[in-house]
Amino acid sequence: MRDDRSAGRVTLAQVATQAGVSLSTVSKVLNGRPDVAAPTRVKVEALLEEHGYRRSAPGAPEAPLIEIVFHELDSTWSMELIRGVQNIAKETGVSVVLTETGTRHSPGADWVEGVLRRRPLGVVLVFSTLPDDLKKKLWSRAIPFVIIDPAGDPEPDVPSVGSANWAGGLAATRHLTELGHRRIAVITGPEDMMCSLARLDGFRSAMSMAGLDVDPELVRFGDFHVESGRTHAMELLSAPDRPTAIFAGSDLQAMGVMEAARVLGLRIPADLSVVGYDDIPLAQWSSPALTTVDQPLVAMAEEAARMLLRLRKSDQADARIEFGTRLVVRDSTARLTPGPSGSGEIEGGG
Repeated sequence: MRDDRSAGRVTLAQVATQAGVSLSTVSKVLNGRPDVAAPTRVKVEALLEEHGYRRSAPGAPEAPLIEIVFHELDSTWSMELIRGVQNIAKETGVSVVLTETGTRHSPGADWVEGVLRRRPLGVVLVFSTLPDDLKKKLWSRAIPFVIIDPAGDPEPDVPSVGSANWAGGLAATRHLTELGHRRIAVITGPEDMMCSLARLDGFRSAMSMAGLDVDPELVRFGDFHVESGRTHAMELLSAPDRPTAIFAGSDLQAMGVMEAARVLGLRIPADLSVVGYDDIPLAQWSSPALTTVDQPLVAMAEEAARMLLRLRKSDQADARIEFGTRLVVRDSTARLTPGPSGSGEIEGGG
């Protein structure tokens, strides 16, 4: 049922605090959901009656939908997440609805009103976090939500699925140092995103482990898209002392690096080794096939959808599930051997 409170009346949060339960549990009582223990229901109902909380007629029934929300839908990366949610939706006989809203950090403020009208079974959010007011509105209507979070660091009370970004950056860079590369550039993602910084920290750690200094001129922040990879790579590879290898923070940026190398007449991997991140399907079909860090996007989205279904049965859920990453070596990297000038020459394939 929908709440209809007058100014000055008790809030759902206050009722939850007094009853010693979550906002979601109070909302379940308000909506007549059966999955609340009888003693808890009696306690919450008594508090609602004590404070004169008034409820209107029942709202619309829940729709057999899982909603997945992005700030953009224009990349292969998004399609992998959609596929994962769809896999679980198909297993459980429900449908998937897609919404595009907001920025990479959080959905637009007007989105929540639409989702409250739609009343899906739950919401998968591909954002760094969720503002408190939006969380409270979803909790108050017993709409569970999970963040797929390769890109941020949600609060402890927000169920989320992420991946080991630091370990991925470490593995990518260690692969290059073990191939003999010493002058290695990195093009990570936006500077205000946790995943970008974590992958950069992994890069720095691998360089330190190899006894190498990080040249600040070789550290660039992009936006995970092709054009930013191309733009930064054009600058890096046009310099007199160009890098012999580039670690790109996404496969799309790696594609931009490869295009810049082509424009400048550099061969991959003969003149430049390139490592990407994500292992989207396109990576294995690039020319040459891209060495990359596999971030299991489909599996992450599947787990997020499963978490939603678990949350519908219980208020308790894992606060965070983190997937491992692994290096996939293909043909875009090769060993560097010392050349006559000491700058190095690249030999063979990855």
